[in-house]
Amino acid sequence: MNQMTAMTPATDYETIQAAIRYLSENGPDVADLPAFSRALGMNERQLTDLFRRWCGLSPKSFAQAVALDHAKSLLRSKESVLDTTYEVGLSSTSRLHDLFVTYEAMPPGVFRAGGEGLDMFWGTAPSPFGTAVVTATEYGMSGLGFADDQTSVEQAFEDLANRWPNARFRRDDARVAPMIAEAFDPARWSADRPVRVVLIGTDFEVKVWETLLKIPVGQATTYQSVANHIGRPTASRAVGAAVGKNPISFVVPCHRVVGSTGALTGYHWGVPRKRAILGWEAGVISAAH
Repeated sequence: MNQMTAMTPATDYETIQAAIRYLSENGPDVADLPAFSRALGMNERQLTDLFRRWCGLSPKSFAQAVALDHAKSLLRSKESVLDTTYEVGLSSTSRLHDLFVTYEAMPPGVFRAGGEGLDMFWGTAPSPFGTAVVTATEYGMSGLGFADDQTSVEQAFEDLANRWPNARFRRDDARVAPMIAEAFDPARWSADRPVRVVLIGTDFEVKVWETLLKIPVGQATTYQSVANHIGRPTASRAVGAAVGKNPISFVVPCHRVVGSTGALTGYHWGVPRKRAILGWEAGVISAAH
C-alpha cells in the first residue's frame, strides 16, 4: 500500500484525466495503450507507472474497475448493501478498509436561515482528483468540491458557499489542509480518528446523505435502493436530486450510487471524476489485500 500513502501531485490527475476518458470510453479489451501513451507524450511503462503511483492499479486494471460489467457486479448484492451489510455496525469487516466518518446534522433552522450566524472557513489542498476545495465549521467539514482546468478554485468555492449564502466565510488553507490529507490518505483512515463532517440540508436530504455513508467502499447501490432504505420507495427521483446536492463529495460517497443497470450516471463534479474515484477505491481495496 506504499504507493497510496503519499499524496500524489495535482499534475498527476491533470495528466490522468485524458487517460480516464480514453480508458472509460474504450474499455480494457480494446484500448490501444501504446498508441495512447505516445499521444500523451509518454511510453507505456511511464503511463503504467503513473497509474500505479496514482491509484495502485495498472491502466488495464483501472479500466476493468470502471467498466459497466464491474459496476453490475457491485450491484449484485445491492439489496444487502444497505439492509444487511452495514447494519452489523461500524466494526463490520465490510467497513474494514473504508473511510471512517462521524457526522453531525445541523439544526434545520440553520439550513432555513441560509447559515445566518454561522462562522465558516475554507481552503484548498492537493488531492488525488485535482485541487480539493473544502468549507468547514468548528464541528467539521461541511463541503468538499474540486478545482481543475475547467473549474477554478473560486468557482468551486462559490458552488459550495452559495449553499449557505448568509454564513461568514474566511480563507484558512492551513486549517483545511489536515482535513483534506486525512480524507484522501488511506493510511490515515481509522475508526479512532474519524473524519468529522457536518450535514446541512433539509430533513429529507440529510436522511439521504446519512444513507450514503452506509455504502461500504468497493460496493455500489442504486437510487431506488436508497429510496427504499429511507422508507420512501416512490421517491427515487427526489433521492437522485438529493444525491446530486451532496455538498461533501467523496467523504459522503455519492459516487457509489449508480443507475439500476450499473451505468455511471451524472456526478456534480463530472462523470470522469466519478470514474476516477471508483477506480481509485478499487486500488485501495486491492492494496489492502
